[in-house]
Amino acid sequence: MGDVEGAAGSGRREVPGDGDVFARNGVPRATFETVTGRWAPLVMLALAERGRRFGVLRQRIQGVSEKMLAQTLRSLERDGLVRRRLSDGVPPQVEYALTPLGTAFAQRLRALADLCESSTQEVVAAREAYADGLAG
Repeated sequence: MGDVEGAAGSGRREVPGDGDVFARNGVPRATFETVTGRWAPLVMLALAERGRRFGVLRQRIQGVSEKMLAQTLRSLERDGLVRRRLSDGVPPQVEYALTPLGTAFAQRLRALADLCESSTQEVVAAREAYADGLAG
């Protein structure tokens, strides 16, 4: 069969691990690992607010290094979640924005971020109880 279905096929490419996030070498798993990495969720959440230039994005995401931000943006761009637009100005400026697919991912990440933010007190209490159990 190769990379593409047979001559009578739908023209849809066969993709390793097609549709299965648990498949070791599949695209869904690689995408999942990209979007759940250390910096990618924060990058997508920041870009969901509005498109941003690299420096502004780096300021918004506290603690990210230039190297890690550049790598993360490249990965997200490769997977079709972020687009990079070069302006015609002098000097030229680069702005990053979410694609429609990136927006769909960011909406789901926003729900998770909202849950993280609204659960702060419960998490703090659980951590304190855990620490007390270790100490006691």
